[in-house]
Amino acid sequence: MLVIKNASELLTLRGGPRRKERMRDLSIIQKGAVAVEGETIAAVGKSSRIDCAGEVIDAEGKVVMPGFVDPHTHLIFDGTREEEFQMKIEGKPYMEIMKAGGGIYYTVDKTRKATKEELKKRAVKTLTRMLQYGTTTIEAKSGYGLDLETEVKSLECIGEIEHCVERIPTYLVHAVPKGYSGDYTQYVIENILPHAAPLAEFVDVFCEEGVFSFAQTREIVEAARHHGLRPRLHVDEFSSGGAELAADLKCLSADHLENTTEAGIQTLAESQTAAILLPGTPFVLNGKYPDARRMIEAGALVGLATDFNPNCMTESMQFMISLACIKMRMTPAEAIAAATVNAAYSVGREDIGSLEVGTQADIIVLDIPNYKHMGYHFGINLVDMVVKKGKVVYER
Repeated sequence: MLVIKNASELLTLRGGPRRKERMRDLSIIQKGAVAVEGETIAAVGKSSRIDCAGEVIDAEGKVVMPGFVDPHTHLIFDGTREEEFQMKIEGKPYMEIMKAGGGIYYTVDKTRKATKEELKKRAVKTLTRMLQYGTTTIEAKSGYGLDLETEVKSLECIGEIEHCVERIPTYLVHAVPKGYSGDYTQYVIENILPHAAPLAEFVDVFCEEGVFSFAQTREIVEAARHHGLRPRLHVDEFSSGGAELAADLKCLSADHLENTTEAGIQTLAESQTAAILLPGTPFVLNGKYPDARRMIEAGALVGLATDFNPNCMTESMQFMISLACIKMRMTPAEAIAAATVNAAYSVGREDIGSLEVGTQADIIVLDIPNYKHMGYHFGINLVDMVVKKGKVVYER
């Protein structure tokens, strides 16, 4: 048995995903302890009431909480785009860069040429950084192949990588290949989906003006469902109306939402579709942030993610919490809930994101005296230790 005891604050986040005012309730136990048996949590409570047999870790003066769940990452790619960084600084919009042969298409070319071993080697480095910053589970997308061979290669990499950070695989329909003259939607449905589906849990579509229309997105999602894939969508990053579509299609999540209207916010609030916000993207693009405050007040189920990709190179959910607080006016408690239990909901995992008896023992220890330092103390790594499935996998 492993016991972590004497935490100044043990954030349990028990009781499932949170909306509205409940996002500020982290279900904190002062001087708390958590006991682990095998891969799951066996007991949670005051340190004085927990049997401390076995290996004991003293977390006095520190915060103990669930590992971060990152529900939107583009893990598999080759071709970083540091050459475009200055173009973005100078004000060139993302869609303009993409049409000029940069953006997605540059990375697609590099990813197609990369071997599986090269892709996995890069991904392992990324996962190790994520782990060091407290992330224990991620959603991992393909999407930088756009053809059958590379999409399958990418999804196989996600499953084959040997690393303790769990990956939940998603087949992403990301863009129409450069120079493609046929009906790419039908190509996806008839050629890629049957082979991608056995390797993935979700399908995602980049539903935006100039990429995939509402009608095309609906067609892809409905076809993917026949193959057993659950849908999530990239929506409202540059245009509006996608949140309503995601809710109508009963997607598990609608991601980005920088330009979601009041009607879209209300639709999400009345749905079971999680609003996954990616503040790293407007940060790096000097763009508009989602209206997180209005979404929470309306009753939407709000989550946070890094959007790790060659256009948004960050592995740190801690930094997303800081951006959420500073740029989107979320409280530290709301941001923590969004990065744990709500993020877990958005990837269909009820056994992670909280510290309760029977949940998976994914735990992080933070060298801070209370949770309010999250967001407030930014730009450094606050994680002292990471436990994944009951085992200490990182220790500073």
